[in-house]
Amino acid sequence: MTTNNRLTTSWGSPVGDNQNSMTAGGRGPTLLQDVHLLEKLAHFNRERVPERVVHAKGAGAHGYFEVTNDLSKYTKADFLSEVGKRTPMFIRFSTVAGELGSADTVRDPRGFAVKFYTEDGNYDLVGNNTPIFFIRDAIKFPDFIHTQKRDPKTHLKNPTAVWDFWSHSPESLHQVTYLMGDRGIPASLRTMNGYGSHTFKWVNKEGDAVWVKYHFIADQGVKNMDPQLAAKIAGEHPDYHTEDLFNAIENGDYPSWTLKVQIMPIEDANTYRFDPFDVTKVWSHKDYPLIEVGKMVLDKNPENYFAEVEQVTLSPGNMVPGIEPSPDKMLQGRLFAYSDAHRYRVGANHNMLPINRPKNEQANYQRDGQMRFDNNGGGSVYYEPNSFNGPAETPENKTSGFAVNGVAESVSYDHDDHYTQAGDLYRLMDADERERLVANIVASMKEVKLDEIKQRQIQNFYKADPEYGTKIAEGLGLSVGEEVK
Repeated sequence: MTTNNRLTTSWGSPVGDNQNSMTAGGRGPTLLQDVHLLEKLAHFNRERVPERVVHAKGAGAHGYFEVTNDLSKYTKADFLSEVGKRTPMFIRFSTVAGELGSADTVRDPRGFAVKFYTEDGNYDLVGNNTPIFFIRDAIKFPDFIHTQKRDPKTHLKNPTAVWDFWSHSPESLHQVTYLMGDRGIPASLRTMNGYGSHTFKWVNKEGDAVWVKYHFIADQGVKNMDPQLAAKIAGEHPDYHTEDLFNAIENGDYPSWTLKVQIMPIEDANTYRFDPFDVTKVWSHKDYPLIEVGKMVLDKNPENYFAEVEQVTLSPGNMVPGIEPSPDKMLQGRLFAYSDAHRYRVGANHNMLPINRPKNEQANYQRDGQMRFDNNGGGSVYYEPNSFNGPAETPENKTSGFAVNGVAESVSYDHDDHYTQAGDLYRLMDADERERLVANIVASMKEVKLDEIKQRQIQNFYKADPEYGTKIAEGLGLSVGEEVK
């Protein structure tokens, strides 16, 4: 068999762009015709059976969300419509890279996925405990996660692959700085913030829209864990976070988070100094201050882990009137990939399971499929449009539009400054925290086999802040390349 260094699709067609998904213009939505993107995501979702490909290890709890501030001028979402209104919800916390039996206290982002059972259907806000992410285009997600998983030859974690990918993807630098710092290992699931991470769109009853980012601020405060203690607990008590959450709720010590949002006028997206749809960037709180929305309280443990925590299926594509997606390319890919993963892992009728079923009555023409355990629509009309008074569309709930322009092609974001915000985060840390950050990175990068990879990543750190790059280079016994000074 001859070696072919030319990247191809599964049917052998050469790939012209593996870094940028195809969109309708620079800020347009991702196009269905990008079959390479769809193939990558669909194949990726089917690579593990039967646990989740990512976020396999998780803990969950029931609770409620209560509105404390009237923001109806921004959104017509019914569950946010009046102060004092309570909506039942379920949350699943998780690590990202490890398997179902992995340790809770590893250095890893934490999934922070909330399902609101609203009167207009389920709204899923599927985020992390970080306001940013490693990549900004879904076409790179399978490759990124492959580096976090086990080497196919050794079946061991591979730091060389991790840092090789990051060094070739400078957009990851902001999240890497966040992850390798103190917040990379939360002390508990109760003492970490949560974020929607992506930019979303809110639309009010008049049809006026704004861009929005979500922040769940832990009322218990943010507390982190020393890496040496985390390693000790990982060996002695790998389910530490899971038990801590369960016991707190069982003992009546109900954790809570205050939900706040940043609001950006629609037109600001064209002039803001960073692309507001780039999930590797944040919006300055000085430019767009946090506005309180309400409080989330967890007050009930699951009765059965498998039925609730393991079988809960959340997707950022599950939205309600008043909340819509943005042109964020990472979000656009997740709108497809998450529900596709659930259809594969749990089944075509996963949304009919009790933990996933909406509180309001479902009314559609979906029939059959594996594990259909209701009356399958009975003898009612099974197509639309029809003349038999079957469920019909409601034009007032159409998604609002936004202008797009440009050529349909694979394009990157307009802004490629991957260093300013990472450097700002580094400089925001005090001296002791910076030292811990550097020590964590050096310890991890010492396992990388090629100096070429180390050198490339050192240059990324140096571009963010000269001290940052220099200290890591010194810790690795290397020097910063002259070309970046």
